[in-house]
Parts: sequence; structure tokens; C-alpha cells
Amino acid sequence: MQLNLSLTRLFNLLNKKPFLYVHLPLILYWSFLFIMTSIPVEKLPKFFSTQDKLEHLIAYFVLGILLKMSFTFQRKYTFAKTNSLMLSLIVIYFYAFLDEIHQLFIPGRYCDFFDWIFDIIGGTAGVFLIYYLLRMKQVDKILH
Repeated sequence: MQLNLSLTRLFNLLNKKPFLYVHLPLILYWSFLFIMTSIPVEKLPKFFSTQDKLEHLIAYFVLGILLKMSFTFQRKYTFAKTNSLMLSLIVIYFYAFLDEIHQLFIPGRYCDFFDWIFDIIGGTAGVFLIYYLLRMKQVDKILH
């Protein structure tokens, strides 16, 4: 009950000012992500052996959350709003692929199939988290 009330308040806020609370964070985060993938890998600290895969998973998890929210809360294109799940996944998969190709041109970086897989897993998890939270809100609205 408390979670649904909090979600309702959050979604109402996001719906009132989508550019400020949804689209702008996506633009800033995606820019940050691009900059980070353009830095040669030897200049980044490494703390454990699987850190790279965890970084990909988390980075794309956040991107998936922001992208799904952006498609969902935008008001201009009905198709994008009603198909936000599918569009979010397509954009995540395609951008992850382009990001890996982009890293071929960065000294000390390389294109790795498993990085792409972890990008997809993280992005998909982020998209489905928002999908689930939005469905929870809709079910609560129907029941009460």
C-alpha cells in the first residue's frame, strides 16, 4: 500500500514535468556514458577482475530505466508511448552494439561480444523494472 502511494506520487511528479525529471536526466546520463566509453581503459581504475562486466551491467541498467521512462512520459508520439517497452529494448540493443563498435576506435579499448551481452542484460533489466512498476501502479488504480 505504502509503495503504491509513493509510486503514484512519483509518477504524478514525473508526468507534470517530464522534461526536467525524465528527459533531461536521460540526455545528461547518455552523454556521460558516451564520454566514459571514449576514455582509454588504462586510465580507469580496476579493483577486481569482473569489474568491466559489472560496469556494463549497471551502466545499461540505468540507461534502460531512463529510456523506458522517457518513452513512457513523453507526450508527443502516441506510438512511442504505447510501444515504450519494445522501443526501449530496440534502442538499448542497437546503442549497445554501436557503443561496442565505437570502442574499436578508442586506444586501449576493444569490441567485446560479452560486454554487449552484459549491456543487453542490464538494459533489459532496467526497462522491465520500470515496466513492472508502471504495471503495479495501473493494477492498484484498477483495484481501488
